[in-house]
Formats: sequence, C-alpha cells, structure tokens
Amino acid sequence: MTLIKSISGIRGTIGGAQSENLTPIDAVKYAAAYGTWVKQQRNKENYRVVVGRDARISGEMIQQLVMNTLVGMGITVIDLDLSTTPTVEMAVTMEHADGGIILTASHNPKQWNALKLLNNKGEFLNAAAGQEILDIAEDGNILFSEVDNLGEIHKNDAYIDLHIDEILDLDLVNVEAIKEAKFKVVVDGVNSTGGIAVPLLLEALGVTPVKLYCTPNGEFPHNPEPLKEHLTDLMELVKDEHADFGIVVDPDVDRLAFVDENGEMFGEEYTLVAVADYVLRNTPGSTVSNMSSSRALRDVTEKHGGTYTASAVGEVNVVEKMKETNAVIGGEGNGGIIYPELHFGRDSLVGIALFLSFLAEERISVSELRKKYTAYFMSKKKIQLTPQLDVDAILKAMEAKYANEDINTIDGVKIDFPENWVHLRKSNTEPIIRIYTEAKSQEEADTLADKIIAEIKEIAQI
Repeated sequence: MTLIKSISGIRGTIGGAQSENLTPIDAVKYAAAYGTWVKQQRNKENYRVVVGRDARISGEMIQQLVMNTLVGMGITVIDLDLSTTPTVEMAVTMEHADGGIILTASHNPKQWNALKLLNNKGEFLNAAAGQEILDIAEDGNILFSEVDNLGEIHKNDAYIDLHIDEILDLDLVNVEAIKEAKFKVVVDGVNSTGGIAVPLLLEALGVTPVKLYCTPNGEFPHNPEPLKEHLTDLMELVKDEHADFGIVVDPDVDRLAFVDENGEMFGEEYTLVAVADYVLRNTPGSTVSNMSSSRALRDVTEKHGGTYTASAVGEVNVVEKMKETNAVIGGEGNGGIIYPELHFGRDSLVGIALFLSFLAEERISVSELRKKYTAYFMSKKKIQLTPQLDVDAILKAMEAKYANEDINTIDGVKIDFPENWVHLRKSNTEPIIRIYTEAKSQEEADTLADKIIAEIKEIAQI
C-alpha cells in the first residue's frame, strides 16, 4: 500500500495504516493544509473552493471528508459531486473561487484515490505552492473556525452542461459541419464520469453515441489507463457497430484516445498531433508538449510554420511553457489536449469537439487522417523502484554513459539520437522509473527500451 506526497497532490491507496496510505486521517490532514494555504493567499472574509470527483468507489467517502474539513475552516465549498478534472478547473474561474480540489487518481486502478489541487485560476499548483502545502501539513499549524464561522456546502450539478456550452461556443468547433456528418461513435467511459460527460457532448453535437462502460459506478471493467492492451472491447464494438470511430477517456476525463473505424488504435500520441494540425491550420502559432511526447507534434508545427518547444513532464510545466511561448495548442502525448482558448488544462471534451470538427471539414475517415502523419512508434516501459535504489545516481550514470549524444536534463535524462530518442525519469505519481523511447518502427523502439533497461539494471545491480 502506498501514499505519495508530491507537489502535484496527494495520491495513495485506500485502507491500511495512517501516513502509509490515503486513509481518512490523511485526507483530512492534507485538505486542512490546502485550506490553510488558500487562506494565506488573500486576506479576505469569505473563501470559496470547488470540489468534484470521478466515480471511484472511495470517491464519496473522500469527498465528504475533504469538504467538511474545509467547512470546519470557514470555507464555502461548491460541490460538483461527480464531475471531470477539466470541468472542475473551469468551474473555479466561473465561480471566482479561491481554488479547487479534484478527487481522482486519474489512470490508477480502483484502489487508488488522490487530492489534485488547483489555484484560483483553475490550474494545477506550481512546485513552490505544492511544497508550501506539504510543509503546512507536516508543521501541523492549522487553525479551524469557531462554530459561528463555519463554512457551507453549496451543491451545483450544472457545470458539465456549462462546460459543454463553452466548448460549443468556440470558433473552431464547427457544430454545423459535425451535425451534417451524422457521426456514430462508440464511447468507453471506463465506468467513470466520462460516461456522463462524453455522451452529453456528443449528443449536443448531433453525434450518435454508442455507450460502452458508461455507468459511473467506479467498477473499472479494465485497467483504466487508455492503452491498446486494455481496449479490446472498444476495438471490437467499433467494428460490430460499423461506427465511424471509438473514444476512450481515463476516469477523470483529461486523457483522450481514439480507435479508428477498423478497430485499430489511432495512437494516443497522435491525439494531440491531429488536434494541433486542425488548430494550427486555422490559427498559426507555436506549440508545446512535454519531453516524453512524440516528435510528430514538432513535425506538424513546423509544417504550419510554427515553433515547437518541449517542456518538463507535468501539466503545470506544459502550461507554464505554453504561456511563455504564447502557444495556440499544447498538451501531453498521453492524450492530453490543452487549448488555451477554453482554459489552461488537459481537456478530453474540447479535444473530442476539435477532432470531430477536423473530420467533418476534411470529410475523411479516421484511418485516412492517421496516414497524414509521420509514423513514429513509442515504447513506454518502467522499472519498479525499491527504497535501496539511488535513482538520481542511476540517472547521472546514464547521462555520463551517453555524454557524447544530445542530452537534456531539465526532467530526468533525455537522450536524442539522430533517428530515435529515450527519456528516463522518476515518476511523480508511482514508485517507478519510466523509460520512454521513440523510433521509426515498433521493433526499434522496443529494442532501444530493452537495451536501456538492461544498462540501468547493470548500473543498479538489480
């Protein structure tokens, strides 16, 4: 069992011992630390925080603990109940709130949950703010309100609809063309809140949704990370239904992947590539993705005369670099679309709307669209960590080993070879080293990853 305390939030497994897992005591502790931090940001009388959750089995329990902790600190809570990460982000700004908490462990299995923390812009906290909250939690210097000054809980279940309305109003979302195309799309909502939000969006766009695992009961029917090996049911149903394509999102709806009309994966890395292609041809500009994302985004950006920039891994780092470069589109290669015209957060719903607009205007199939892009292949592997491993020393050794290559160390170690690359980094959310490679064939990508893993094991003597 595990509790991971990081600047990006508090993530852990449900049950077990306090401080070793995400127990009720830990949920209260970190919610109180966040509430204290919120009150330190501005000296005012009334504070408001938006709280929403995915459909995990533990979600309602954790949400009640978190909300009532904030109430005990004199903070008013806007309760979105079942929602999506991007919806909560948008609600923070629409409510003029002081922050937000999303209760979701994203792609982790059902035994996990997390507190993902937002600032008053509806964006994830930077490293300094995240560290301040961890310090507050450890110091334990937290004051609660007296009885006449307790906060309140105001329930508001309209925000998914409001989120969709904002998407429909975007200039690049061609509602008329999508409706005329009469698409039929299979939706795998992994029995979480994507099963609520995605069909509502599709229906608003005149698309016929075929629902697969769209009951928000938190009983994930497969591993919730939207990778090919987990999506055989979706791939089969797309073919059986003669659908135009399939959509899968992760439990909190900030990662997006497509299956083409033949039941083949479009490629999670190519979600951002295709959406960026559509955005850039209408609004030329720069793009950003993280260092572990495909070179294909760089290719598309340069095709449109724009400039591509790589950031450190992590949504907050991508957003920061997007603001620096005034990027018109960005995100992460794991299917995360960040479209600043809507908000600075990964958002599957806006990604779906832009992708549908592209298909409708081009009048081509999903498989035909995929053929427009350079074929890169990625391998995503990992090595489980043990307390004895000195990860920093391992990464330093790998950096030294490949010192004659193009090395980037802003986030772990990325080694750019002429025809391929490898990125090694310690995960912020799991006790692992991630090894990402990309090449012009799957065999080459896998071979490179296996070679690097063998070298790491030799260095670490494991």
